[in-house]
Amino acid sequence: MSAPRVVLASQSPRRRELLTLVGIAHEVRPADIDETYLAGEEPGPHAERLARGKVAEVSRDVPDALVIGSDTIVVVDGDVLGKPRDEAHAFQMLTRLSGRSHTVITAIAVEWRGEIRSAIVEVGVTFHPLSAEQIEEYIATREPMDKAGAYGIQGFGATIVERVDGDYFAVMGLPLQRLVRLMAELGVKYRFGELVSS
Repeated sequence: MSAPRVVLASQSPRRRELLTLVGIAHEVRPADIDETYLAGEEPGPHAERLARGKVAEVSRDVPDALVIGSDTIVVVDGDVLGKPRDEAHAFQMLTRLSGRSHTVITAIAVEWRGEIRSAIVEVGVTFHPLSAEQIEEYIATREPMDKAGAYGIQGFGATIVERVDGDYFAVMGLPLQRLVRLMAELGVKYRFGELVSS
């Protein structure tokens, strides 16, 4: 029984924070993959393909490690909202989300000893109604500018979210309970602050 070396295939500070929160020591090795949609590809399968692609790429460099990858997408009315191009784009996105519900899709993948397990987690998120002034003030914090859907639920954005129907941590970008279950399928047990492989 030994603790595996863990590598996070992401440079997201939120994902790092969440692994640290539950005591999983890890290294960071961001993956550089093509995130273009394939023709006819749905958001969930797209996110899962990217999560699996990230761990596959990083695992080639660290074959002895347990590699974790994730991808998060915001969907409203069937449209995918990525990261805003500029402030005007962020304003457009937040106006569209104001007072409504949307879906956050986070796919997670884990590779260990040549095997990959992955899953898709969908969460409903509802915003409070926002005035144009509130949206402008939020954008002025710069928080929306590097986030899918132009908001971060773990920051100032926590005050504009009325309700989360599902896994809050999936909205942050890393569904921890699903991660633990996927690792268990690969023979790595989480013992509240440490990992043990059989």
